[in-house]
Amino acid sequence: MNNGKKLAVIILNWNGLDLLREFLPVAAACTVSEEADLIVADNGSTDGSPDWVEENFPEVKLLRFDRNYGFAEGYNKAISQTLYPFTILLNSDVEVKPGWWQPLLRFIESHEDVGAVQPKIKSYHRREFFEYAGAAGGYLDKLGYPYCRGRVFDKVEKDEGQYDGSPADVCWASGAAMTVRTDLYIELGGLDGRFFAHMEEIDLCCRMLAAGYRVCAITDTEVYHVGGASLNQGNPRKTYLNFRNNLLLLYKNLPERGKRRKLIVRRLVDTLAFFMFLTKLDFGNAKAVVKAHRDFKRMKRDYTAEEISRNEAGKRLFPGSHRNIIRERWLKIPRK
Repeated sequence: MNNGKKLAVIILNWNGLDLLREFLPVAAACTVSEEADLIVADNGSTDGSPDWVEENFPEVKLLRFDRNYGFAEGYNKAISQTLYPFTILLNSDVEVKPGWWQPLLRFIESHEDVGAVQPKIKSYHRREFFEYAGAAGGYLDKLGYPYCRGRVFDKVEKDEGQYDGSPADVCWASGAAMTVRTDLYIELGGLDGRFFAHMEEIDLCCRMLAAGYRVCAITDTEVYHVGGASLNQGNPRKTYLNFRNNLLLLYKNLPERGKRRKLIVRRLVDTLAFFMFLTKLDFGNAKAVVKAHRDFKRMKRDYTAEEISRNEAGKRLFPGSHRNIIRERWLKIPRK
């Protein structure tokens, strides 16, 4: 599909007609150009959304898949069929502005050691605040819990320019609006399809770091993300995927030395989360935590030694891993 342009902006869609009606017109107007194409990759939708795209936006390229492959495999299929030098993974519930993609493309083009980069991601509904899924760049803390510049657990900061300035080296870029070097994406195997959805971009970024590449966040461009468009916060399915996939990415990407101990500690801390849900009579999410740990124990056996050990030589401390966000957020122990 690549017609010589540098950049493919790919929106993955599954039964998202309402979101496409709201966000695709602006995305198309602000993206399609001499350098960039906008592509909708449809995951077997049954709501008529691919036909609507084809009828109303001839300038937008359309890929049709036979079924829902999830976020990870959906993007893997789309990128393998497009093969532009650079790709932006853009959620269907993201509002963009004119020129939004240009700083991202210029930055990754001019920094050959950067594998992925994200813009500032702000809330669509509370536009002066950061958005939960990515904010101003992501990290993993001492126990492997994800957090962001601008968001720790459920606490989201107002954007007052506190992160503006030079590009920041981070541990992960948000899949809501992540620019990747396409050849590196393919070389590393893309997103892990076994994750299905949630945290697969963190796993990919950890593999980029292990391969010697940087992951960055820049603040001279921003997008607005609705968030929770597929699964709302507090949904047991989302809780299950987040807990399970977090354990899987740690199992895959932590250095062997100390990994067993860290995973044991993590499972103990997650047990506290289980009891927290029980005290709130939230039995759906309590069951989700139990199921996540049970399935992690089963699924980790499916990874080959090569998948686990191939990154070992390049593994190092992840950016942001000096912090313990549970101590800071819930135990109110000040950050050192």
